[in-house]
Parts: sequence; C-alpha cells; structure tokens
Amino acid sequence: MSAPTLAAVIAGLTLVTLATRSLFLLLGDRVSLPARIRHGLRYAPMCALAALIVPQLVLAERGLAITPFNARLDAGLIAMAVMLFSRSMLGAMSAGMVAFLLLRALL
Repeated sequence: MSAPTLAAVIAGLTLVTLATRSLFLLLGDRVSLPARIRHGLRYAPMCALAALIVPQLVLAERGLAITPFNARLDAGLIAMAVMLFSRSMLGAMSAGMVAFLLLRALL
C-alpha cells in the first residue's frame, strides 16, 4: 500500500470513528434511546474488557491452551473467584498476580 493511500485510509477511519463516537455527545438529550438499548449498553464495558482479557488467558503460541497447566488461565480463574466472593478489586488483582507467579514457577 502506497503512502498516500495509507494516509487516506487513516484519515477516513479517523473521520468515521470521530463521527460515530461524537454522535451521542452532539445529539445530547434531543434523541433518547429506547430503554432496551440503554439497558444493553450498560454491559458494553464488561464485554469489551472480557474481549481483551479472555484471549490472553486461553490462547498460547500454538493455539488454545485450556488445560490445568495453563498458569494464566488458572490465575485468572482464581482472581475471578476472589472477586466474586470478596468484591475487592485490589484483592482479586493481588490474588491473580500471586497465583500467576506461583503457578508459573511451579508449572
């Protein structure tokens, strides 16, 4: 891809991203979303976070690594359990990191 084509693609994608993200800010309260859509948008940050974290936990160099010997997956499950039971983000992050370091050393 040539430099001018690449610059045009980047500029076009920038404009599209800017238009779609600023649409809600520009329209403000003039256009209200239906309750069903507002309810669904509450889950968007959780879904985005899961989309970033889950591949890091289950993918290895050669493909899926859903085994008991995957230290990342095991540590992620431990962090999730701590979060579910304690509701402490700091506790979950600490437990996940300690578990990962120990499991990586042992496995």
